[in-house]
Amino acid sequence: MVFFKANTMGKFIQLTEVGPRDGFQNIKQPIPTELKIRIIDHLIAAGAKNIEITSMVSPKAIPQMSDAKQVIAHVLEHHPTITPWVLVPNNRGAQLAVENHISHVNYVISVSPAHNSANINRTHQQSLDELAVIRQAHPDLEISLSLATAFGCPFIGATSTDTLLEMIHFAGDLGIHHITLCDTIGVANPLQTADLLQRVSARFPHLDIGLHMHNTHGMALANMMAGLQNGVTRFETAVGGLGGCPFAPGAAGNAATEDAVNMFSRMGFDCGISLDALLEVSALIRESIEPALLSSLSRARTYREFDFYPPQR
Repeated sequence: MVFFKANTMGKFIQLTEVGPRDGFQNIKQPIPTELKIRIIDHLIAAGAKNIEITSMVSPKAIPQMSDAKQVIAHVLEHHPTITPWVLVPNNRGAQLAVENHISHVNYVISVSPAHNSANINRTHQQSLDELAVIRQAHPDLEISLSLATAFGCPFIGATSTDTLLEMIHFAGDLGIHHITLCDTIGVANPLQTADLLQRVSARFPHLDIGLHMHNTHGMALANMMAGLQNGVTRFETAVGGLGGCPFAPGAAGNAATEDAVNMFSRMGFDCGISLDALLEVSALIRESIEPALLSSLSRARTYREFDFYPPQR
């Protein structure tokens, strides 16, 4: 029998789809804006309500995101009931997001100082100072703080839990309540995940803690299961298992949305997303963008062939 925290039982599982940002930015060939929009439309039709649709970054740094304004305009006009998230690297990005009527942004700091320097060319203190500037300049903006390399770094190996806790404390003092722990290079194991979550929740029981797991070592779903057992009901995933990290050599893609929906739904949890419709989105991506998707279900004949038992919990 599997045991879950009392505050997890019967709860809705929120999956934030990050494929249109985290997934697409790692694809080298330009993706037509019309195709990005089509994929986002299909994800929403499948039931996705929280989607990281793009990032407000320099087109020189990440050309794939140069159509951010067009993507945002389409989503806001045609899908007013969903929550679109936009990644912002600095206050300039946050200002652009606000000017384009975005109310939810994601800000990233790496727990590893080496990765933070490679990724955004900042020290920890500079990143924290910039977060404070964003909070002060945009008090009505919903900010989620993603802590990259929370479980390990390609440059220095193990990262400091004390540093991570200090960053969460800093964000909490700014009134930021959404914190996502990111396994940027996919090296976490379930016991490590459980231990870190227990340390975080013991110190910050009032915060909304989520997980963003990569599947480099094939343990993304196992780590998400450890998260669920420790009270986490918010996860970031990417359709098809898209993604990676340009500053994390060897990192595989994100936990695949379709694999996560399959696991949670078989366990009796509701994600609000149609698995059949999601697999159609994966097929579209495979045919038009990336033929070698990393998700398990995208390679299976059909998930229904092996769905022998009713959901249990």
